[in-house]
Amino acid sequence: MQNITNFLFEVGMLKKTPRSGFQFLGSGAESVAEHILSTIFIGYTLCKLETDVDESRVIKMCLVHDLPEARTGDMNYVNKKYVNVNEKKAVEELTNTLFFGEDIKSLINEFNEMKTAEAIVAHDADQLALILQLKEYGDLGNKYSTEWINFAIKRLVTENAKKMAETILKTDYCEWWFKDKSDWWINGRLS
Repeated sequence: MQNITNFLFEVGMLKKTPRSGFQFLGSGAESVAEHILSTIFIGYTLCKLETDVDESRVIKMCLVHDLPEARTGDMNYVNKKYVNVNEKKAVEELTNTLFFGEDIKSLINEFNEMKTAEAIVAHDADQLALILQLKEYGDLGNKYSTEWINFAIKRLVTENAKKMAETILKTDYCEWWFKDKSDWWINGRLS
């Protein structure tokens, strides 16, 4: 139980690990854990559209794809130009004491190799999570988010992910709760 407990404390570190790219964007903040949560739900949703993939495998890949960042930190595209991170060592060390460590290692390797349909869908979910976040920041006035979105869209592979990205770009980020312009906003009661 000690190794499992240590693993769970390590996973908790993802709540405190910032996604580092937003410092270059100039606005926004998100932890790696917040990003992973979004990626999981997007992966789940993409699986409903991509019926020929193993939903469980996609969701598991989305769950663990950034797990090594508890040890390495999040390396954005600028950092990656100058710093080499030994993710393989991080994965090895975080999994070698767990009886289910090989499963985690296998999922991370499959995600990184991007050779299976499930890995491709998980990668698309990862990029769509970024696109959603950038769209929100753009709607709130960040003038650079559109450029970043354009690069992320080019990394999408499946047609459903590309269609989802098109819809994201056409949708105001707060439409889901603010599309009803009724008297509710005046008197707090349904008309």
